[in-house]
Amino acid sequence: MRRIVRWVGTRHVSSHYASFALLGNSAVIFVRNMFMKFMLGALIALFVTPAIAADTTIEMLNKDADGNKMVYSQEIAMIESGDTVTWVPSSKGHNVEIIASPNGMKFKSKNSKEAAITFDTPGIYYYWCTPHKGMGMIGLVVVDGDLSNKDDIAKAKAMGKSKKKLKALLASLS
Repeated sequence: MRRIVRWVGTRHVSSHYASFALLGNSAVIFVRNMFMKFMLGALIALFVTPAIAADTTIEMLNKDADGNKMVYSQEIAMIESGDTVTWVPSSKGHNVEIIASPNGMKFKSKNSKEAAITFDTPGIYYYWCTPHKGMGMIGLVVVDGDLSNKDDIAKAKAMGKSKKKLKALLASLS
């Protein structure tokens, strides 16, 4: 096999690039420009890729591993805007009802049914299990670490053991 060697201007081009040499400088410039456009596109895609929202799962339990009765597996969920919280009824007879929120959200799931909410407004969301609210089955979702509506949550309705528990949960956010 004979090696093709051409001189293009003052540059030496070996057989690997002989086809470009036969076409002249315009082909080399074309390929270089296409490569630069590809690299620019790859860099843009790398830095402009949207953040992927996270999912948090909270179990609704009759009893947790520590022996606490009528609880959510996570009493305070710290999430970011766009994240989804899914409540899973690991034990029957539980639900989720939003009691207070920064945006006046109203939500109440059916008993023993999975429920999911995507949170877009920063702030604290206070929820309870409707049948077990007096037993202290409550929880908080904090979006973007925003505690600006903490006083409003503190004034929200709470019953039985939920009153003391709500105070303790809010105090732990300070």
